Amino acid sequence: MGITKQQTAANKDAIVAAADGLFRERGVDAVGLNELMGAAGLTRGGFYNHFASKDALVDSVLAKAMADGAGNLERAIAAAQARGSDPLAERVDWYLSPEHRADIESGCPNASFAGDARRLDPAARGHYAKGLAENIDRLTQTVDATGLSEGERRTRAIALFSEMAGSLLLSRAVADADPALSDEILDSARTDLHHRIGTAKA
Repeated sequence: MGITKQQTAANKDAIVAAADGLFRERGVDAVGLNELMGAAGLTRGGFYNHFASKDALVDSVLAKAMADGAGNLERAIAAAQARGSDPLAERVDWYLSPEHRADIESGCPNASFAGDARRLDPAARGHYAKGLAENIDRLTQTVDATGLSEGERRTRAIALFSEMAGSLLLSRAVADADPALSDEILDSARTDLHHRIGTAKA
């Protein structure tokens, strides 16, 4: 008896979900098909029923991860605004938190895939670039516009996000070897960013 279309779709989703987590944690090149399909609860032989190649899978993973990341950012901003909070300040606190540092598998894809992005095929690089651009565009809209032109707001958003992502990556890089330094990086960047956006606590 053949599998249903619903099961085929579910199997494909399971492969993408397993690949997403493994690629973020280990890097795309370090994950083989046997490990990947095992993590999805499937056999290697079934891989090519869903994807023509590993590159095709990577393209699907990046497209979904970046779209999901954009959706998560949009929901976080909307939730902060609904509470009357500063969405950029809340984003800084979440992004530079120990919890996000530990959540490599489902945290911000801009940071998780930054190391792999330049080595991926053109389609996957395009998904990454599009997702990063959308992230910057949305953050630009949250920057305090008082006295700033659109270009100045965008420049500030890029600088702020670059500090957030860079600090997160450095903090993750030393989390096991030097936990105190890892915490210091997060704390210092969070304090600096709150001063820069005018939300530092007195």
